[in-house]
Amino acid sequence: YWDTKTPGVYKCVCCGEALFSSETKFDSGSGWPSFTAPRADGAVETSIDDSHGMIRTEVTCQSCGAHLGHVFPDGPREAGGQRYCINSCALDLESD
Repeated sequence: YWDTKTPGVYKCVCCGEALFSSETKFDSGSGWPSFTAPRADGAVETSIDDSHGMIRTEVTCQSCGAHLGHVFPDGPREAGGQRYCINSCALDLESD
Protein backbone atom coordinates (compact mmCIF):
# COMPACT_ATOMS: atom_id res chain seq x y z
CA TYR A 1 0.00 0.00 0.00
CA TRP A 2 3.00 2.38 0.08
CA ASP A 3 2.03 3.90 -3.29
CA THR A 4 -1.76 3.59 -3.02
CA LYS A 5 -3.75 6.83 -3.30
CA THR A 6 -7.22 5.27 -2.87
CA PRO A 7 -9.30 7.07 -0.22
CA GLY A 8 -10.56 4.89 2.60
CA VAL A 9 -9.81 3.27 5.93
CA TYR A 10 -6.87 0.96 6.61
CA LYS A 11 -7.91 -1.91 8.87
CA CYS A 12 -6.01 -4.58 10.78
CA VAL A 13 -5.72 -7.63 8.52
CA CYS A 14 -6.11 -9.92 11.54
CA CYS A 15 -9.21 -8.53 13.27
CA GLY A 16 -10.68 -5.80 11.06
CA GLU A 17 -10.14 -2.94 13.53
CA ALA A 18 -10.09 0.48 11.79
CA LEU A 19 -6.54 1.78 12.34
CA PHE A 20 -5.59 4.55 9.90
CA SER A 21 -7.34 6.90 7.49
CA SER A 22 -6.07 7.64 4.00
CA GLU A 23 -6.41 11.32 5.01
CA THR A 24 -3.33 10.98 7.25
CA LYS A 25 -1.29 8.93 4.75
CA PHE A 26 1.79 10.55 3.22
CA ASP A 27 4.78 9.61 1.08
CA SER A 28 7.70 9.37 3.49
CA GLY A 29 10.08 8.04 0.85
CA SER A 30 10.69 4.96 3.02
CA GLY A 31 8.90 2.46 0.76
CA TRP A 32 6.40 1.68 3.53
CA PRO A 33 2.87 3.04 4.01
CA SER A 34 3.27 6.03 6.36
CA PHE A 35 0.66 7.87 8.39
CA THR A 36 0.85 10.92 10.66
CA ALA A 37 -1.58 9.50 13.25
CA PRO A 38 -3.92 6.60 13.96
CA ARG A 39 -7.55 6.97 12.91
CA ALA A 40 -8.68 7.37 16.51
CA ASP A 41 -7.13 7.60 19.96
CA GLY A 42 -6.62 4.08 21.28
CA ALA A 43 -6.70 2.36 17.86
CA VAL A 44 -3.08 1.30 18.25
CA GLU A 45 -0.72 0.66 21.14
CA THR A 46 2.99 1.39 21.31
CA SER A 47 5.85 -0.23 23.21
CA ILE A 48 9.64 -0.21 23.19
CA ASP A 49 11.19 -2.65 20.71
CA ASP A 50 14.89 -3.29 21.34
CA SER A 51 15.30 -6.16 18.87
CA HIS A 52 17.91 -6.27 16.10
CA GLY A 53 20.32 -4.02 18.00
CA MET A 54 18.03 -0.97 17.70
CA ILE A 55 15.68 0.87 20.00
CA ARG A 56 12.41 1.66 18.26
CA THR A 57 8.77 2.16 19.15
CA GLU A 58 6.66 -0.78 18.00
CA VAL A 59 3.04 -0.24 16.91
CA THR A 60 0.47 -2.98 17.53
CA CYS A 61 -3.30 -3.25 17.02
CA GLN A 62 -4.99 -2.41 20.32
CA SER A 63 -7.78 -4.88 19.57
CA CYS A 64 -5.83 -8.07 18.80
CA GLY A 65 -2.16 -7.22 19.49
CA ALA A 66 -0.95 -7.84 15.92
CA HIS A 67 2.40 -6.25 15.02
CA LEU A 68 1.82 -3.39 12.57
CA GLY A 69 5.16 -1.63 12.29
CA HIS A 70 6.96 1.20 14.09
CA VAL A 71 6.50 4.91 14.78
CA PHE A 72 9.31 7.43 14.39
CA PRO A 73 9.54 11.13 15.35
CA ASP A 74 10.52 12.27 11.83
CA GLY A 75 7.11 12.82 10.24
CA PRO A 76 5.75 16.10 8.90
CA ARG A 77 6.09 18.76 11.60
CA GLU A 78 2.88 20.52 10.54
CA ALA A 79 0.98 17.27 11.23
CA GLY A 80 2.48 16.48 14.65
CA GLY A 81 5.89 15.11 13.65
CA GLN A 82 5.06 11.41 13.80
CA ARG A 83 5.66 8.81 11.06
CA TYR A 84 3.71 5.61 11.62
CA CYS A 85 5.64 3.27 9.33
CA ILE A 86 3.24 0.35 8.84
CA ASN A 87 3.71 -2.96 7.01
CA SER A 88 1.35 -3.36 4.03
CA CYS A 89 0.86 -7.02 4.97
CA ALA A 90 -0.68 -5.92 8.28
CA LEU A 91 -3.32 -3.76 6.59
CA ASP A 92 -6.49 -4.20 4.59
CA LEU A 93 -7.81 -1.10 2.76
CA GLU A 94 -11.55 -0.55 2.76
CA SER A 95 -12.07 2.07 0.05
CA ASP A 96 -14.65 4.83 0.43
